[in-house]
Amino acid sequence: MARMAGTAARAETLLGIGVVSTTPVAGGDICTATRLRLTDGRGAIIKTRPQAPAGFFEREAEGLRWLAEADGARVPQVLAVADDCLVLDWIEPSKPTPDLAERFGRSLAATHRAGAESFGAARDGYVGLAPLPNRTLPTWPEFFASRRVMPYVRAAVDRGSLTTDEAATIEAAMRRIHDLAGPEEPPARIHGDLWSGNIVWGADGEVWMVDPAAHGGHRETDLAMLSLFGAPHLQRILDAYAEAAPLADGWHDRLQLHQLHPLLVHSVLFGGTYGARAAAAAKDLLAGRSA
Repeated sequence: MARMAGTAARAETLLGIGVVSTTPVAGGDICTATRLRLTDGRGAIIKTRPQAPAGFFEREAEGLRWLAEADGARVPQVLAVADDCLVLDWIEPSKPTPDLAERFGRSLAATHRAGAESFGAARDGYVGLAPLPNRTLPTWPEFFASRRVMPYVRAAVDRGSLTTDEAATIEAAMRRIHDLAGPEEPPARIHGDLWSGNIVWGADGEVWMVDPAAHGGHRETDLAMLSLFGAPHLQRILDAYAEAAPLADGWHDRLQLHQLHPLLVHSVLFGGTYGARAAAAAKDLLAGRSA
């Protein structure tokens, strides 16, 4: 009760409006999430983390605002942000449906189509609690190898979740990145961490993206993340996306390439078999095979 009272008081200070009630929100393992009912009738959610890494919530807020500017896939409005918390509009969840999946595929294509100035972002960010290097580079293959794959290869080896032989296989794939990356595309405006847990199927008939690691990247990256861990009505999402924004030939074969980054991030954060899975994907890429 004391924690809830403190959370409500923090929200009231930031929003300048009273909080009628608070309800814990299950599911988060990085932040504590609390639903708020405000005196003006609105709902909100406050995410808190004591001693959060520098800029942790600020980067998330910046990403949400940038994605919102695309007028594509919906993201919640940022109501307030501070070093220790982030307050967003509450999205009432509902069940996934094929119609919502199709709508999301088309709206995600619109977000990507809004584009970005370069591959990367103005400031480094976070994916989960892992630092996310974002310094820009002129081409996507350079950016992906230098900012997304190799930093996590080194970190995974240091953690003991990737062997030196497995790391060598991934490094060999990165030396061939220009051959593996497919046709050149301009920077897309991407979510950057688009697994199913970061999608809210809204009761309002919209699909909402949350918890972004937004940057200028390759649009296949978001599709690869959706495919890696699965999403409800995934094929409907992909079909609607491809209808709205046709994908380059061979895109499905390149999913494993884009999945190297999240697999390596998971190997650093959680260990387990993620490092071995990343190495196996790199081996398949080098052999010209796809999953």
